[in-house]
Amino acid sequence: MEELTKTEERIMQVLWNLGPAFVKDIIDKLPGEPKPPYNTISSVVRLLEKKGYVGFKAYGKTYEYFPLITKTAYRKHTFGKLFKDYFDGSAESLLSFMVKEENLSNDEISNIKQLINKQ
Repeated sequence: MEELTKTEERIMQVLWNLGPAFVKDIIDKLPGEPKPPYNTISSVVRLLEKKGYVGFKAYGKTYEYFPLITKTAYRKHTFGKLFKDYFDGSAESLLSFMVKEENLSNDEISNIKQLINKQ
């Protein structure tokens, strides 16, 4: 699975939420103002199509785009890379980081312990 740029990932987030959508729909759901130009988003969506993340259905010269990769599959791939590259594949390093750096509440720590004990 090829890495996505931040812009590509933002567009995929919109498509995962919307499902099939036209470029205009994607632009409408992107956060912030001013909205990016139509041609810019259209170009990014075509790049996502070339990378295999997005499919389309043509209606004449108009295209409706839809995700080919699920959010779950992308999350798994992205987390796997993060886990390997930044925590050396060590669950202990990951959990240690979360406990020290993320200010987990006692409830969250308790829930993590329960998940571990279930395994």
